[in-house]
Amino acid sequence: MALNNPLAAVLSRILNAEQVGKRNFTTPLNSKMIRAVLQIMQDEGYITTYTEDKDARGNSLTINLAGKVNKTGVITPQFNVDTKGFVQFEKRYLPSKDFGVLILSTNKGIMTHKQAKEENVGGKLLAYVY
Repeated sequence: MALNNPLAAVLSRILNAEQVGKRNFTTPLNSKMIRAVLQIMQDEGYITTYTEDKDARGNSLTINLAGKVNKTGVITPQFNVDTKGFVQFEKRYLPSKDFGVLILSTNKGIMTHKQAKEENVGGKLLAYVY
């Protein structure tokens, strides 16, 4: 059975594992975009590490959690946002100013909304985490 949104499935698994109190888990879902989002989450301190495990059924990801995720999810539809429009989406998806990050895809790669503001680029919103 094919998934409609593998990124949403991984973020949902992260949230579920955090709520149960697990410190690590393995998911068979793996893609370049998922690894880029996990790298951003690692840089921001929401997860400690993630590793790619090669096995007979394909590459799986083992994610080690830091216990800091309160909420995470995918933003659908993927809204286009310019440099002046971040405030609107911060109010919509984040609980307060400077708490959490929006993750977006730009022509310079996948980055947080804070990095996009610094580089003065816009893009499509992918996910949020706080």
